[in-house]
Amino acid sequence: MRLLRFLKRNGVLCAAFLAAALTSFLVPPDAAWLDYFDWKTLACLFLTLAVVCALRDIKFFNILARRLVRLTGSLRTLALALVYITFLGSMLIANDMALITFLPLGYFALDVTGHRRHMAYVFILQNISANLGGMLTPFGNPQNLYLYSRFRIPTGEFLSIMLPPFLLAVALLTLCCLVLKPEPLRIDEEFPEKLNRRRAALYLALFALSIAVVFRALPYWLGLLIVTPVLALADRDALPQVDYPLLGTFVLFFIFAGNLSRVPEVHRFLSGLLAWDGLLVPVASCQLISNVPTAILLSRFTDNYRALLLGVNIGGVGTLISSLASLITFSEFRLLCPGEGRRFFKLFTLVNLGFLLVMTAAARLFFL
Repeated sequence: MRLLRFLKRNGVLCAAFLAAALTSFLVPPDAAWLDYFDWKTLACLFLTLAVVCALRDIKFFNILARRLVRLTGSLRTLALALVYITFLGSMLIANDMALITFLPLGYFALDVTGHRRHMAYVFILQNISANLGGMLTPFGNPQNLYLYSRFRIPTGEFLSIMLPPFLLAVALLTLCCLVLKPEPLRIDEEFPEKLNRRRAALYLALFALSIAVVFRALPYWLGLLIVTPVLALADRDALPQVDYPLLGTFVLFFIFAGNLSRVPEVHRFLSGLLAWDGLLVPVASCQLISNVPTAILLSRFTDNYRALLLGVNIGGVGTLISSLASLITFSEFRLLCPGEGRRFFKLFTLVNLGFLLVMTAAARLFFL
C-alpha cells in the first residue's frame, strides 16, 4: 500500500526514472553523463522551494491572500481576486507551490459564502493562471528556470519574449471571470493567524538572495552556503518539506535527454522537427509528456530558445498531463469535492483547449 501511494503521488518521478533507465541501455553510464546536469538550475530550484516552504510555515501567503479576499464583495470580484493572487504567486513562488497555497483558499472562500457550485470553474481558472502567470519570470515555472540558465538568456530579452503572451493570458482570464455574475457575498469568519514579522523579514531576505542567484547576481554555491544553514537553524521543518521528488525528476530527465541527444537517429529526427516548426512541436509534446520534460529534452536539439520558451509555457495548458500543476489541481479538487471528478475533467478539458488554441494562434501570428 505504501508503494502504491508513493507511485500515485509521484507519477512524474516514476515516469522519469523509467525513461532514464530505458535510455541507459542505449547510452551506458560514462564520464560524459556528468555534463548532462545543470547544477545551477538544480541549486536555484532548491533555494526557492526551501524559502517558500519557510514562508508557508508562518502562513505568510495565506494571511496575505485572505486579507485580499476579504476586500471582495461579489462572486465576480472574488474570482478575480483568486485568479490574480494565483497569478502573482506563480510569478514569485512557482506555479505548483502557488496552487498548493491558494487552491485551499479558493475552496474556503467559495464554501463559506455558499458558492460551491462554481468550485470547478474557479479551480480551473486558478490552474490556468498558475501555468500562464509563471511564464513571466525565470523562476515562475521550472521549465523557465532551466531554459533561462541553459541558454543564458539575458533578463531583458526573457521579459520581452514572455510579456506579450502574459498580458494576453491576463486579458483572457479576466474575461473568463467576468462571465460570473456579480452575486453579493460575505465572509463573516475571522482569521486568527498573526504574522510573525521577524521571521517574515528573515525569510523574505533569503528569498531576495535566492532571486539574486537566479538572476546571476550571485553564484549559486554562495546561495547554498547562506540559505541552507540559516533555514536549518530558523525553521527545522522547511528543508524536509522541499519538493525533492521534483528535484529528482529534473535529475532523471537530464539523464534521459542527455542520452537521447547522443543517439544520432534521434538527434536528426528531433532537430528536423524543431527546424520545421519550433513552436508547435513543443506545444504538442507538452500535451503528451508535460512541459518540464519537454523543455529539458528539446533544448538539446535547437538553439531557437524564443520559440521553445513560448511553446513549453503555452503548452502548459491543454491536457491534464501537460503540466504538473494541472495534476495538482485535479487531485486537490477530487479530495475536496469527492464524486465530481468526471464533471471537473470535462470542464477542465474544454476551457484549457480553448486557451491552448487562442494562445498558440496568437504566438504564431504575433509573438514569434
